Amino acid sequence: MVQMRAARFDSYGAPEVLYEGRVPRPEAGPGRILVRVHASSVNGGELMLRSGRLAPLTGRRFPKGIGTDFTGEVAEVGTGVSGLAVGDRVWGFVGRAGGSATSEYVAVRPGQVSRSPAGLDLVEAASLPAGGTTGITALRDRARVVPGDRVLVRGAGGGVGSVVVQLAKAMGAHVTALAGARNLDFVRGLGADEAFDYTVTGPAELARLERFDAIIDVVATDLPAYQKLLTPNGRLVAVGIGSFASALRLVWAAVTRSRRVGFFSGNPGTALFADLAGYVERGEVRPVVDTVHELAGIAEAHRALEAGGVRGKHVIRLA
Repeated sequence: MVQMRAARFDSYGAPEVLYEGRVPRPEAGPGRILVRVHASSVNGGELMLRSGRLAPLTGRRFPKGIGTDFTGEVAEVGTGVSGLAVGDRVWGFVGRAGGSATSEYVAVRPGQVSRSPAGLDLVEAASLPAGGTTGITALRDRARVVPGDRVLVRGAGGGVGSVVVQLAKAMGAHVTALAGARNLDFVRGLGADEAFDYTVTGPAELARLERFDAIIDVVATDLPAYQKLLTPNGRLVAVGIGSFASALRLVWAAVTRSRRVGFFSGNPGTALFADLAGYVERGEVRPVVDTVHELAGIAEAHRALEAGGVRGKHVIRLA
């Protein structure tokens, strides 16, 4: 059986539990394609998975793989697949059914990928799929942002926030960004009209300035205070879970079908990835990479993301 390299962990815990292992290479199979992965990104949900905070959902069967989004080239095409050929450059998502995008190969259904943007380096491109599809869903589909809306982005300097800022600007919004002090010029360079240090400017200070038609909240803490910053028809969309209290509030919002506060767990498909590729090809969104790590350095990538102060995405190179 052909083996491949993949990120693995044998127990929940600190970043040090991650290692470069060897596992059987998957096959395309009927209705699937095999992708040779060039790169994968490190996302906040993977920190929660690795640490064990999602253990009630993910169980205690080990070893486990990790990683959700990827870029690469089609290596094999299974029977019944049309529209894709060996050598096509794609990006995509392993899906809720599980898998490990941080591996040399992934076998996925065609509906889980689209062609990656023309001319974009596949390692840099890996910084975009998760954050970009999350941003489009949050802004366009959940907050229903239209030109002229005032949008607040919390956590604007990170892997998701940095793409949300660009997307909101591309949609014609006036963008206010909250980020760390060292990232203020950085987020202005991404298109933010205003940028504030979150350690100095909180909801009380923002309340003196303006109200927002949409708040895209990557941090997802202190939700009641930020909800007060919304216009009468405004909507807060959380794209992370920052605390247990926030989790309870978001569950309650879902149960009561609140029109003011929302949360979603993304499972993007071809159409959404293609929409994101369009933003990139029009020059409205660009990749932002903090650091590129080799697979053997995945523990360091997790450690760096947990430390905070990230500017864009940590990317794992596999090709």
